[in-house]
Amino acid sequence: MIIGLDPGSPAGDMTVARIGNRVTLYCGDAYAIRPTLGWMDADVMDPPYLFDNRGGGHFRSTRPGSNQIVEEGLDQGFDHRIINPLLCGAAVVFCHNDQLPRLLPFMTGSFSRFALLIWEKPNPMPVRNKHYLPDTEPFIHAWTPGYHPLGDHHDMHRVIKAPSVKTSTFGHPTVKPDAVMDKIVRNVAGERICDPFMGTGSTGVAAVKAGKAFVGIEQNPTHFETACQRIAAALEQHP
Repeated sequence: MIIGLDPGSPAGDMTVARIGNRVTLYCGDAYAIRPTLGWMDADVMDPPYLFDNRGGGHFRSTRPGSNQIVEEGLDQGFDHRIINPLLCGAAVVFCHNDQLPRLLPFMTGSFSRFALLIWEKPNPMPVRNKHYLPDTEPFIHAWTPGYHPLGDHHDMHRVIKAPSVKTSTFGHPTVKPDAVMDKIVRNVAGERICDPFMGTGSTGVAAVKAGKAFVGIEQNPTHFETACQRIAAALEQHP
């Protein structure tokens, strides 16, 4: 693994890690970096959600991840323009239920087709905020012609069932399970995947396991380092 500073980047000074010959990771601002990277077969992302993360009563003390979400600004939403059909053949975007009314029209206007999929959690957090339990999490897979979803009949279900990952596992409150990311990476067409909101590298690990090239961007240095370690370990097992 080679890690260095790239002061000549159009996106400004940033740390770049090159792991093997098919993984490049950037520590910096996704909105500045992603447009400089050119075409990717698929952008797969779990951007900041937009939701009210207050409350929780006496359960709050047992959910440190909720506090971390607020502390890191992961409850403030994101700029939809980072999803650019001129730069990717397909896009997979996780979101909160309340983001669907604005995000779906944006995706529909940007890509030729889309599917609304669900990650179903058997172990949801015991929080409602006058809403339903967060036992499901939606994500959208949108694509342009030639980049339609791939997989055999048994791999094309719209619902993925997998337990949540504890915040303490990787020090991040919204890590996606391997089972979820492995299926998503199998279903997207092409060989080059970018995750502009990489977090601790779950998309990259899945891409490495599938033999695909991966480019990731993460602005938090601590999560970036974790992603480097996780993806390097995955490459050792799947060279």
